[in-house]
Amino acid sequence: MSTITLASGLNQLGLDLPTDAQQQLLAFRDLLLKWNKTYNLTALRDPAQAISHHLLDSLAILPHVGDGSLLDVGSGGGLPGIPLAIAKLELAVSMVDTVQKKTTFLQQAVIELQLKNVTVHHARVEEMPGQYAQISSRAFAEIPLFIQLTRHLLAPGGRWLAMKGIRPDEEIKALPADILVEAIIPLTVPGLDAERHLIILKAGTD
Repeated sequence: MSTITLASGLNQLGLDLPTDAQQQLLAFRDLLLKWNKTYNLTALRDPAQAISHHLLDSLAILPHVGDGSLLDVGSGGGLPGIPLAIAKLELAVSMVDTVQKKTTFLQQAVIELQLKNVTVHHARVEEMPGQYAQISSRAFAEIPLFIQLTRHLLAPGGRWLAMKGIRPDEEIKALPADILVEAIIPLTVPGLDAERHLIILKAGTD
């Protein structure tokens, strides 16, 4: 299995992040793996693998993230929410998860990494209030369910950002008629030998 450094991976993604942001990303990786020993936040245990499979995988969608507030649903260990928040300090990121131990970790990560642009919610997403310009998910649910549970949270003109492995054609076929697929973007993640896609969706007008 090929391993890759964060700096070379960012270079391959065409992302130019300052040194302090790169150090914060690695500090987040270390924190995730440390807490993982007790809290089982990720199946990965290898620090090198976590760079490609977690940090770079999350940051691969950065060029497609807009400026409006972002809600990351089913954040788990903070992916992609925390890497995006570190890389784009002007982005207001909210993360929600139903699992208490995961939100406990997320709160601690926000404190230790001094992330002023991140808020954490321990809640069921379907019961969340608020409106967000962008709603992301990485390993939360099939796209139709993701849309159904979060539709009330999408601000007018907002977009869903669904991170997927192989191109989810069956899930896309099952979408309601008024949900429009704006783009299906194949992603190449340095050091990750697997298909990755970003599906960008929006709600059509009746």
